[in-house]
Amino acid sequence: MSAVESFTNQAPGQPGVRGVLHRPDGNASAALVLTHGAGSNCRAPLLVAMAEAFAAGGIAVLRCDLPFRQARPHGPPFGNGTNDRAGLRRAVDVLREIVPVRTFLGGHSYGGRQASMLAAEDPALAGGLLLLSYPLHPPEKPEQLRTAHFPKLQTPALFVHGCRDPFGSLEEMQSARRQIPAPTELLHIEGAGHDLGRGGYDALAIKVLAAFLRLVGQP
Repeated sequence: MSAVESFTNQAPGQPGVRGVLHRPDGNASAALVLTHGAGSNCRAPLLVAMAEAFAAGGIAVLRCDLPFRQARPHGPPFGNGTNDRAGLRRAVDVLREIVPVRTFLGGHSYGGRQASMLAAEDPALAGGLLLLSYPLHPPEKPEQLRTAHFPKLQTPALFVHGCRDPFGSLEEMQSARRQIPAPTELLHIEGAGHDLGRGGYDALAIKVLAAFLRLVGQP
């Protein structure tokens, strides 16, 4: 049974880290920083289910609020994402201080995009990426691809994508991930949209954990 605790870390001159820490029963074999989409926060049911499943599998999880969400409880991200990536980097550093093991990084939608951009900037930061509903392009605007950083990605990445996601079809995702030189896998969720909600999150989280461990190897 994992232990769950609210978590904050405020250090002068550093982005604040705020969220919930899931500690596995026994020593953690790895750690995961997991964050939310543009309209949500770290309490999103999808993130809770993922954190519980990964913690049950021996992986410590910090689900955290991005800086834009720490600044205001509602509303979309602002700026170009630089501050949010800095917050993610700080969350990885803080979690690694608590659990000095191999660390992974991931997020849902906007959070996953920022995680992948950060990994492209710093390939040594994380041992793997968990990208839930990567927002490949805005709905009905397939020409506005968000893949400029993909050729620089050296981090193994699992894409979890709903078959009915308006932010990118499965065919578009398959094409896009071929730009990534690192190993990638695409786990498609039949009948699901951008929220991946079809069929319940608990069963989904178990499936995602198994696919992620197949990709990155057992910690």
